[in-house]
Amino acid sequence: MHILWDNGPQFLRELLDNMPVPKPHQNTVATILKILTEKEFVTVNVFGRQHQYTAAITKEDYSKKTMKQMVKGYFEGSFSNVVSFMVKENNLSIEELEALLEQIKNQQKK
Repeated sequence: MHILWDNGPQFLRELLDNMPVPKPHQNTVATILKILTEKEFVTVNVFGRQHQYTAAITKEDYSKKTMKQMVKGYFEGSFSNVVSFMVKENNLSIEELEALLEQIKNQQKK
């Protein structure tokens, strides 16, 4: 998805060329693109035997959707459970937590 967001529409060969080393196999990328197309994250334009792939969703919308799915699937739908997990795993410092609280307070004032 990042390659499509950063570079716009791409053919499979272009996607592979823009991927970092070690590059995945072409069939692996094609399979992932097929899944992303089925989920309507990517659209396909067909030019003869060539398929050009385009991001159908913004990075922000993709992040929102996948985050909500992760929270629902792994944290019983509770964002506070996510924060609690991050604190327990030492992935979120007190300073970061305070900054989040400040952001929440500022958002509620709007």
